[in-house]
Amino acid sequence: MGKDAVKLIANNKKAYHDYFIEDTYEAGIALVGTEVKSLRMGKCSLKESYIQIKKGECLIHGMHISPYEKGNIFNRDPLRIRKLLLHDYEIRKLQAGVEREGYTIMPLKVYLKGQLVKLEIGLAKGKKLYDKRESIKERDIKRQAERERGD
Repeated sequence: MGKDAVKLIANNKKAYHDYFIEDTYEAGIALVGTEVKSLRMGKCSLKESYIQIKKGECLIHGMHISPYEKGNIFNRDPLRIRKLLLHDYEIRKLQAGVEREGYTIMPLKVYLKGQLVKLEIGLAKGKKLYDKRESIKERDIKRQAERERGD
């Protein structure tokens, strides 16, 4: 795998369905060795995860990294709170965004960039029910057009 090769580990499809993603950032994650090994095997879920900013630090809650099979005593809690590695100005920008009404920080995808594990996070605004219906309608129209072109 090359230095800039990107391999997707986990994707948060629900975030794109339930939120408008306004801005995206790339963050590193503070992990221990067995977690990295487990991630390389693709054992990760972002389903119930969310991000909070406390005391100037960005933290991800609820990100599930399955215990590494050969990890024995070195395995950590799969749902432990992990620190995200971002620049101070990025954290301040995210904090200002969250303080606006209706905005939250969502984890979007986890991927390997070369040897490093990265997390793409987005500043998101929640969709209303009618927005979700509109998104589904647009997706169905796009699929129908693809089918007609394929035939």
